[in-house]
Amino acid sequence: MQMIDIEALPSEATLPLIQVGSRAIEESDIAHEMQYHPSDSAGSAQLKAARALVVRELLCQQAQAQGLVADDEIADDKVIAQLLEQALNVPEPSTEDCQRFYAHHPERFSEPTRLKVRHILLAAAPEDAVARDAHYQQGVTLLETLKDDPARFTEFAQRHSACPSNTQGGELGWLAQGQTVAELDRVLHHLPNGLHERPIASRYGWHLVVVDAREEGQLLPYEAVTERVRHHLEEQATRRALRHYLLSLETEIGVQGIALDDDAGGSLMQ
Repeated sequence: MQMIDIEALPSEATLPLIQVGSRAIEESDIAHEMQYHPSDSAGSAQLKAARALVVRELLCQQAQAQGLVADDEIADDKVIAQLLEQALNVPEPSTEDCQRFYAHHPERFSEPTRLKVRHILLAAAPEDAVARDAHYQQGVTLLETLKDDPARFTEFAQRHSACPSNTQGGELGWLAQGQTVAELDRVLHHLPNGLHERPIASRYGWHLVVVDAREEGQLLPYEAVTERVRHHLEEQATRRALRHYLLSLETEIGVQGIALDDDAGGSLMQ
Protein backbone atom coordinates (compact mmCIF):
# COMPACT_ATOMS: atom_id res chain seq x y z
CA MET A 1 0.00 0.00 0.00
CA GLN A 2 1.30 3.49 -0.92
CA MET A 3 0.40 6.86 0.54
CA ILE A 4 -1.45 9.61 -1.32
CA ASP A 5 -3.07 12.80 -0.07
CA ILE A 6 -6.45 12.54 1.59
CA GLU A 7 -9.30 14.53 0.06
CA ALA A 8 -10.95 17.01 2.40
CA LEU A 9 -13.41 19.87 2.45
CA PRO A 10 -11.71 23.28 2.87
CA SER A 11 -12.21 24.99 6.21
CA GLU A 12 -10.80 28.05 7.93
CA ALA A 13 -12.30 27.20 11.35
CA THR A 14 -10.25 26.02 14.31
CA LEU A 15 -10.84 22.33 14.83
CA PRO A 16 -12.52 21.15 18.03
CA LEU A 17 -10.99 18.51 20.26
CA ILE A 18 -10.65 15.34 18.19
CA GLN A 19 -10.78 11.94 19.81
CA VAL A 20 -10.56 8.41 18.37
CA GLY A 21 -11.85 5.91 20.88
CA SER A 22 -10.18 6.95 24.12
CA ARG A 23 -7.21 8.65 22.47
CA ALA A 24 -7.11 12.37 21.70
CA ILE A 25 -5.42 13.69 18.55
CA GLU A 26 -3.12 16.44 19.79
CA GLU A 27 -2.97 19.85 18.10
CA SER A 28 0.81 19.50 17.90
CA ASP A 29 0.45 16.25 15.96
CA ILE A 30 -1.97 17.91 13.53
CA ALA A 31 0.41 20.86 13.08
CA HIS A 32 3.29 18.50 12.31
CA GLU A 33 1.18 16.46 9.89
CA MET A 34 0.09 19.57 7.92
CA GLN A 35 3.41 19.69 6.05
CA TYR A 36 2.40 16.51 4.20
CA HIS A 37 -0.93 17.97 3.02
CA PRO A 38 -0.28 21.09 0.93
CA SER A 39 -3.43 23.08 0.28
CA ASP A 40 -4.67 26.51 -0.76
CA SER A 41 -5.27 27.54 2.85
CA ALA A 42 -4.07 26.71 6.35
CA GLY A 43 -7.56 25.66 7.38
CA SER A 44 -7.86 23.17 4.55
CA ALA A 45 -4.39 21.73 5.25
CA GLN A 46 -5.31 21.42 8.94
CA LEU A 47 -8.48 19.51 8.12
CA LYS A 48 -6.67 17.17 5.73
CA ALA A 49 -3.98 16.51 8.33
CA ALA A 50 -6.53 15.84 11.06
CA ARG A 51 -8.49 13.37 8.91
CA ALA A 52 -5.30 11.57 7.92
CA LEU A 53 -4.35 11.15 11.60
CA VAL A 54 -7.84 9.93 12.47
CA VAL A 55 -7.68 7.32 9.71
CA ARG A 56 -4.28 6.15 10.90
CA GLU A 57 -5.41 5.99 14.51
CA LEU A 58 -8.55 4.02 13.64
CA LEU A 59 -6.46 1.44 11.82
CA CYS A 60 -3.80 1.25 14.52
CA GLN A 61 -6.42 0.69 17.22
CA GLN A 62 -8.15 -1.97 15.12
CA ALA A 63 -4.82 -3.68 14.46
CA GLN A 64 -4.07 -3.76 18.19
CA ALA A 65 -7.53 -5.19 18.87
CA GLN A 66 -6.68 -8.03 16.51
CA GLY A 67 -3.31 -8.67 18.11
CA LEU A 68 -1.22 -6.97 15.44
CA VAL A 69 1.23 -4.88 17.48
CA ALA A 70 3.90 -2.48 16.22
CA ASP A 71 6.74 -0.82 18.14
CA ASP A 72 7.42 2.21 15.93
CA GLU A 73 5.98 4.23 13.03
CA ILE A 74 7.59 2.11 10.31
CA ALA A 75 6.25 -1.04 11.92
CA ASP A 76 2.85 0.67 12.19
CA ASP A 77 2.78 1.01 8.41
CA LYS A 78 3.49 -2.70 8.00
CA VAL A 79 0.83 -3.64 10.54
CA ILE A 80 -1.73 -1.40 8.84
CA ALA A 81 -0.91 -2.97 5.49
CA GLN A 82 -1.30 -6.43 7.05
CA LEU A 83 -4.63 -5.45 8.60
CA LEU A 84 -5.99 -4.13 5.30
CA GLU A 85 -4.84 -7.22 3.44
CA GLN A 86 -6.91 -9.28 5.86
CA ALA A 87 -9.91 -6.96 6.10
CA LEU A 88 -10.54 -5.82 2.55
CA ASN A 89 -12.26 -8.11 0.12
CA VAL A 90 -11.58 -6.59 -3.29
CA PRO A 91 -12.87 -8.65 -6.21
CA GLU A 92 -10.77 -8.98 -9.35
CA PRO A 93 -12.34 -7.09 -12.27
CA SER A 94 -13.65 -9.47 -14.91
CA THR A 95 -12.68 -9.33 -18.57
CA GLU A 96 -16.19 -8.09 -19.30
CA ASP A 97 -15.81 -5.28 -16.73
CA CYS A 98 -12.51 -4.23 -18.28
CA GLN A 99 -13.83 -4.26 -21.83
CA ARG A 100 -16.92 -2.30 -20.79
CA PHE A 101 -14.85 0.38 -19.06
CA TYR A 102 -12.54 0.63 -22.08
CA ALA A 103 -15.51 1.05 -24.43
CA HIS A 104 -17.17 3.71 -22.26
CA HIS A 105 -14.01 5.80 -21.70
CA PRO A 106 -12.12 5.98 -25.01
CA GLU A 107 -10.62 9.37 -24.05
CA ARG A 108 -8.57 7.67 -21.31
CA PHE A 109 -6.94 5.28 -23.74
CA SER A 110 -6.25 7.42 -26.79
CA GLU A 111 -3.02 8.93 -28.01
CA PRO A 112 -3.29 12.73 -27.79
CA THR A 113 -3.89 14.88 -30.83
CA ARG A 114 -0.65 16.66 -31.79
CA LEU A 115 -0.13 19.91 -33.66
CA LYS A 116 3.01 21.09 -35.46
CA VAL A 117 3.24 24.75 -34.48
CA ARG A 118 5.27 27.87 -35.20
CA HIS A 119 4.80 31.10 -33.30
CA ILE A 120 6.10 34.62 -32.80
CA LEU A 121 5.95 35.98 -29.24
CA LEU A 122 5.54 39.74 -28.92
CA ALA A 123 6.35 40.00 -25.24
CA ALA A 124 4.39 42.24 -22.86
CA ALA A 125 3.67 41.82 -19.16
CA PRO A 126 -0.02 41.51 -18.14
CA GLU A 127 0.10 44.72 -16.09
CA ASP A 128 1.76 46.78 -18.87
CA ALA A 129 -1.31 47.98 -20.75
CA VAL A 130 0.66 50.35 -22.98
CA ALA A 131 3.08 47.64 -24.15
CA ARG A 132 0.29 45.10 -24.65
CA ASP A 133 -1.69 47.53 -26.81
CA ALA A 134 1.38 48.48 -28.83
CA HIS A 135 2.41 44.87 -29.39
CA TYR A 136 -1.13 43.85 -30.31
CA GLN A 137 -1.13 46.49 -33.04
CA GLN A 138 2.32 45.30 -34.14
CA GLY A 139 0.97 41.76 -34.31
CA VAL A 140 -1.98 42.83 -36.46
CA THR A 141 0.41 44.59 -38.85
CA LEU A 142 2.69 41.55 -39.08
CA LEU A 143 -0.27 39.26 -39.74
CA GLU A 144 -1.50 41.45 -42.57
CA THR A 145 1.92 41.11 -44.21
CA LEU A 146 2.04 37.35 -43.58
CA LYS A 147 -1.35 36.81 -45.19
CA ASP A 148 0.13 38.08 -48.45
CA ASP A 149 3.63 36.68 -47.97
CA PRO A 150 3.59 33.69 -45.53
CA ALA A 151 7.21 32.83 -46.39
CA ARG A 152 8.34 35.79 -44.28
CA PHE A 153 7.25 34.07 -41.02
CA THR A 154 10.78 32.80 -40.33
CA GLU A 155 12.23 36.25 -40.92
CA PHE A 156 9.68 37.90 -38.62
CA ALA A 157 10.25 35.28 -35.90
CA GLN A 158 13.98 35.90 -35.96
CA ARG A 159 13.50 39.70 -35.87
CA HIS A 160 10.57 40.13 -33.49
CA SER A 161 9.94 37.04 -31.35
CA ALA A 162 10.97 37.10 -27.68
CA CYS A 163 10.76 33.29 -27.48
CA PRO A 164 14.00 31.24 -27.66
CA SER A 165 12.39 29.44 -30.60
CA ASN A 166 13.19 32.57 -32.65
CA THR A 167 16.51 30.99 -33.65
CA GLN A 168 14.54 28.17 -35.32
CA GLY A 169 12.18 30.55 -37.07
CA GLY A 170 9.54 30.16 -34.34
CA GLU A 171 9.35 26.34 -34.57
CA LEU A 172 7.81 24.77 -31.46
CA GLY A 173 7.68 21.28 -33.00
CA TRP A 174 4.88 18.82 -32.27
CA LEU A 175 2.72 19.81 -29.28
CA ALA A 176 0.16 17.71 -27.43
CA GLN A 177 -2.36 19.34 -25.12
CA GLY A 178 -0.74 20.68 -21.96
CA GLN A 179 2.71 21.23 -23.45
CA THR A 180 2.63 25.00 -23.79
CA VAL A 181 1.42 27.97 -21.74
CA ALA A 182 -2.18 27.41 -20.62
CA GLU A 183 -3.75 30.41 -22.38
CA LEU A 184 -2.24 29.44 -25.72
CA ASP A 185 -2.91 25.75 -25.14
CA ARG A 186 -6.66 26.34 -24.68
CA VAL A 187 -6.87 27.99 -28.11
CA LEU A 188 -4.40 25.93 -30.14
CA HIS A 189 -6.36 22.71 -30.33
CA HIS A 190 -9.40 24.50 -31.76
CA LEU A 191 -7.49 26.12 -34.62
CA PRO A 192 -7.54 24.93 -38.24
CA ASN A 193 -4.28 24.45 -40.09
CA GLY A 194 -2.59 27.58 -41.36
CA LEU A 195 -1.93 31.11 -40.10
CA HIS A 196 -4.32 32.22 -37.35
CA GLU A 197 -5.85 35.56 -38.26
CA ARG A 198 -5.52 37.30 -34.87
CA PRO A 199 -2.86 37.58 -32.16
CA ILE A 200 -3.50 35.22 -29.23
CA ALA A 201 -3.08 36.62 -25.72
CA SER A 202 -1.15 34.95 -22.91
CA ARG A 203 0.49 36.11 -19.69
CA TYR A 204 3.68 36.59 -21.73
CA GLY A 205 2.24 38.81 -24.43
CA TRP A 206 0.80 38.12 -27.89
CA HIS A 207 1.39 35.04 -30.03
CA LEU A 208 1.21 34.92 -33.83
CA VAL A 209 0.56 31.28 -34.63
CA VAL A 210 0.80 28.95 -37.61
CA VAL A 211 -0.47 25.37 -37.36
CA ASP A 212 1.51 23.49 -40.02
CA ALA A 213 0.11 20.00 -39.48
CA ARG A 214 -2.21 18.00 -37.26
CA GLU A 215 -2.13 14.36 -36.14
CA GLU A 216 -5.47 13.32 -34.66
CA GLY A 217 -5.36 11.17 -31.55
CA GLN A 218 -6.08 7.49 -32.12
CA LEU A 219 -7.74 5.07 -29.75
CA LEU A 220 -5.17 2.52 -28.60
CA PRO A 221 -6.18 -1.12 -29.10
CA TYR A 222 -7.62 -2.84 -26.04
CA GLU A 223 -4.75 -5.35 -26.01
CA ALA A 224 -2.26 -2.48 -25.56
CA VAL A 225 -4.01 -1.01 -22.50
CA THR A 226 -5.50 -4.06 -20.80
CA GLU A 227 -3.27 -3.75 -17.73
CA ARG A 228 -4.03 -0.03 -17.39
CA VAL A 229 -7.76 -0.74 -17.51
CA ARG A 230 -7.47 -3.55 -14.98
CA HIS A 231 -5.31 -1.46 -12.63
CA HIS A 232 -7.79 1.43 -12.75
CA LEU A 233 -10.75 -0.82 -11.90
CA GLU A 234 -8.80 -2.52 -9.10
CA GLU A 235 -7.94 0.88 -7.63
CA GLN A 236 -11.58 1.99 -7.81
CA ALA A 237 -12.74 -1.18 -6.07
CA THR A 238 -10.05 -0.86 -3.38
CA ARG A 239 -11.04 2.75 -2.70
CA ARG A 240 -14.68 1.75 -2.26
CA ALA A 241 -13.82 -1.16 0.03
CA LEU A 242 -11.44 0.95 2.11
CA ARG A 243 -13.99 3.74 2.47
CA HIS A 244 -16.66 1.35 3.73
CA TYR A 245 -14.19 -0.29 6.12
CA LEU A 246 -13.07 3.02 7.61
CA LEU A 247 -16.63 4.27 8.01
CA SER A 248 -17.49 1.06 9.85
CA LEU A 249 -14.48 1.56 12.15
CA GLU A 250 -15.56 5.17 12.73
CA THR A 251 -18.89 3.85 14.03
CA GLU A 252 -17.41 0.92 15.95
CA ILE A 253 -14.49 2.67 17.67
CA GLY A 254 -16.00 6.15 17.81
CA VAL A 255 -14.67 9.44 16.49
CA GLN A 256 -15.45 12.80 18.08
CA GLY A 257 -14.76 16.29 16.75
CA ILE A 258 -14.49 15.43 13.05
CA ALA A 259 -16.22 13.24 10.47
CA LEU A 260 -14.54 11.23 7.74
CA ASP A 261 -15.42 12.34 4.23
CA ASP A 262 -16.42 10.32 1.15
CA ASP A 263 -12.76 9.65 0.31
CA ALA A 264 -11.83 8.60 3.81
CA GLY A 265 -9.29 6.10 2.55
CA GLY A 266 -7.54 8.45 0.14
CA SER A 267 -4.54 8.96 2.41
CA LEU A 268 -3.80 5.22 2.44
CA MET A 269 -4.45 4.21 -1.16
CA GLN A 270 -1.42 3.25 -3.24
